[in-house]
Amino acid sequence: MDVDSASSVVLQALTQATSQDTAVLKPAEEQLRQWETQPGFYSVLLNIFNNHTLDVNVRWLAVLYFKNGIDRYWRRAAPHALSEEEKTSLRAGLITNFNEPVNQIATQIAVLIAKVARLDCPRQWPELIPILLESVKGQDGLLQHRALLTFYHVTKTLASKRLAQDRRLFQDLASGIYSFACSLWSHHTDCFLQQVCARDEAAALNSLERTLLSLKVLRKLTVHGFQDPQQNMEVMGFLNAVFERLKQFLECCRQVGSESPCREKLEKTIILYTKVLLDFLEDHACAFIPLIQRSLEFAVTYVFTPAGEGVTFERFIVQCMNLIKMIVKNDAYKPAKNIDESKPESLEAHKIKTAFFTHPTLTEIGRRLVSHYFLLTEEELAMWEEDPESFAVEETGGDSWKYSLRPCTEVLFLEIFHNYSQTLTPVLLDMVQNLQGPTNVEDPVQLLMKDAVYNAVGLAAYELFDNVDFDQWFKNQLLGELQVSHHRYKLIRRRVIWLIGQWISVKFKSDLRPLLYEVILSLMQDPDLVVRIETATTLKLTVDDFEFRTEQFLPYLESIFGLLFQLLQQVTECDTKMQVLHVISCVIERVNTQIRPYVGCLVQYLPLLWKQSEEHNMLRCAILTTLIHLVQGLGAESKNLYPFLLPVIQLSTDVSQPPHVYLLEDGLELWLVTLENSPAITPELLRIFQNMSALLELSSENLRTCFQIINAYLYLSAVEFLQNYGESLCRSFCELLKDITNEGQVQVLKVVEIALKVSPVLGVHMFQPLMPAVFRGIVDGERYPVVMSTYLGIIGRVLLQNFSFFSSLLSQMASECNQEMDQLLGSMIEMWVDRMDNITQPERRKLSSLALLSLLPSDNSVIQDKFCGIINITVEALHDVMTEDPESGTFKDCMLMIHFEEPKLSDEEEPPTEQDKRKKLLALEDPVHSVSLQQFVYEKLKAQQAMMGDQSFGVLMETVDTELVRQLQEFLQAL
Repeated sequence: MDVDSASSVVLQALTQATSQDTAVLKPAEEQLRQWETQPGFYSVLLNIFNNHTLDVNVRWLAVLYFKNGIDRYWRRAAPHALSEEEKTSLRAGLITNFNEPVNQIATQIAVLIAKVARLDCPRQWPELIPILLESVKGQDGLLQHRALLTFYHVTKTLASKRLAQDRRLFQDLASGIYSFACSLWSHHTDCFLQQVCARDEAAALNSLERTLLSLKVLRKLTVHGFQDPQQNMEVMGFLNAVFERLKQFLECCRQVGSESPCREKLEKTIILYTKVLLDFLEDHACAFIPLIQRSLEFAVTYVFTPAGEGVTFERFIVQCMNLIKMIVKNDAYKPAKNIDESKPESLEAHKIKTAFFTHPTLTEIGRRLVSHYFLLTEEELAMWEEDPESFAVEETGGDSWKYSLRPCTEVLFLEIFHNYSQTLTPVLLDMVQNLQGPTNVEDPVQLLMKDAVYNAVGLAAYELFDNVDFDQWFKNQLLGELQVSHHRYKLIRRRVIWLIGQWISVKFKSDLRPLLYEVILSLMQDPDLVVRIETATTLKLTVDDFEFRTEQFLPYLESIFGLLFQLLQQVTECDTKMQVLHVISCVIERVNTQIRPYVGCLVQYLPLLWKQSEEHNMLRCAILTTLIHLVQGLGAESKNLYPFLLPVIQLSTDVSQPPHVYLLEDGLELWLVTLENSPAITPELLRIFQNMSALLELSSENLRTCFQIINAYLYLSAVEFLQNYGESLCRSFCELLKDITNEGQVQVLKVVEIALKVSPVLGVHMFQPLMPAVFRGIVDGERYPVVMSTYLGIIGRVLLQNFSFFSSLLSQMASECNQEMDQLLGSMIEMWVDRMDNITQPERRKLSSLALLSLLPSDNSVIQDKFCGIINITVEALHDVMTEDPESGTFKDCMLMIHFEEPKLSDEEEPPTEQDKRKKLLALEDPVHSVSLQQFVYEKLKAQQAMMGDQSFGVLMETVDTELVRQLQEFLQAL
């Protein structure tokens, strides 16, 4: 592409690409896409965005196309890579002038230069940094700012590279320019402070912008530019200067006021200073040790003393608290349990911390955290009144909550309390003691203080375990507080029920649970919505606890479940509905079948909620979870839900539908429990399996659940299922087995094994293409034990239950291997005997014995030659399955199942699913459970004896080890 002649056509295409008319826009975009790989295209773009007379939108688009081209075509190995000549020309053109008048375009050009620098600097672009530094020194304000902006983006990009060689290059760069970066930052900072004093706000704002950019550069150089920064005086000097600069800038906040145009950028700069300290602490904990004292003094002074009043702001307080927290919790600052094994640096840091965190300091921090930072603010109280649902969600960890001061305060409180509990426990207990008894509803200050103190006691529950008799406190104080019905006391009602939720798994006597359920029942009817939502959350924690006893909860189940359903209908926010649904799910899960009489309304409501939540996939996930527990609770009665349930499963597991990204995992789980609890197959339930082939192609982490679903269909209705989907399933398996782990291979083979168990004839017919590989795996001696065990389980069932197919398979394999059938059979039996130890399940060991014994009686010389091995396996299996009757002294097969019995369950045990019952009934027909191995051995040996005659049979028995013969006779003596 000739640059001069092409400029006009590219400019025209870019102009059309900024059009709002798609008829103009689309062809232009397509044309530009075709030019992307043309030599000279990026030179034309460079000329266009450097031409300040052109339309801003066109220039912006030119920069974006250039920037995207770097990602795609700048690397040498990339398809259609730019030539080295063009890249050299482009690099030169990018740094000829730093006079871009439009801020947004200037930023994009700086990012673009940084992208090239990441790939080419310093080797192919050694002149970049010197030119940037020279431009930064210039007197022209615009030129200086744009060069500094580019300098920052280049530094940031080079600092992000993580390969050892790249890090060394960046460290070389840092050592060369650090002095200059420090002087640049110092100069712009001094200019700003002088201009603020002179009240020249316009000049101050310009200087502040340069201060911010130079500080951003220094942050990257300081944190990433030195391997041992503590040995560099300039680095440590800069870090120590940060504290003085922070004080100066905080004082500026007081001077300029909240309405100043400088205020926002001033706060950004202050936060950046704190980020320098936090980043350095995180990356260089040992180098930070000389700064611990100053950091703690600075942060504690501004956050926990009057010094910070009027100058601090929320984000700065959060940063200071993070600084304190990181110093307190840093493992590098803690001595080893055995002091002699501690590193000198750890001991030094610990000594500094111990000297700083004196009893008075800790007491002041603890008291101020609770009495000042834990107090609900006017904004929060207003939100409670105006939008209680949003307040409840934020208080339990909504998205905006995690960026605010409150969680940071609570985390710091927990960290300090955990590390200095001996000092802080008496302080907190004293605060509790001062608030005993009901609080005057006319005293809002005391109500807020009690809320804050109770919050602290809840957060520190695990630390206070030995110091608080919570059971007594619950009975003597907290119960009374919950009975105060005044609307202003809702603060305390809500906080107390939350507090109980925090202590429920720490220290709460089981026999107090019924009293708690009474409280929950009462508070679920509280006039305040926030109290009801908090009560529901505490209920979830209560039923989730391992001390939960179903029989204690049952008297309250109907009433509480009804109130939960009312709450679910009443709330309108997506997050709150999810929260309440999780509680409902948890209750259903814990009481299981006991929920059946009370779910009618919920069952009717869920389809409506599903329809309303079409745009809210996370709410739909919560509905799926609820349905999972609901189906488990309803058991076979869940078939009444099918008109709603099956379309939900269909949508959630259809990978062609966009929502599957969110719903698939829960949808598969719901599909599985629906099958497990289904009393019988339905056409609709069978039809959903059409989704499975695409799911198997995904080969995702959900593959195990997919196999469980396939198995569930086999247990539910093997004939219909295999007739409809056997062939396609076999094709999917053949594809899967080409590239799958050993564990995945076992999952596939288990499906085949189950198919053979539930339908020996149809199972073999449908999975016939897989059988040669299974047979070959046995003969070749598959090395992975679990795979070998499954191979033997499959062939064992074929041999025992479908001998005609086994014969044809043996014939086919003999032909393929160019061997005699008898020779191949002998190899298989020999490997079977050799690998019997691979089989760990008693059922499969018995199956192996039955299968090999089924070859008897036989006059085949190969089988008679392997007779000793068959008896060896048989005796091993007899040891596995035979138990001695202590009264008669005779042996019986413990795997025999005579008839189906409903198991007697304790209250804590889950009742069997419909699939469990199907498995039991299937077992009654399974030779492993219906044939006595003892009797089978006896009959087969008798038949072999009858065929051969006593003398020949005696010779055959002599091939067996005498000890094995003795054990065999002992097992068979009663017959």
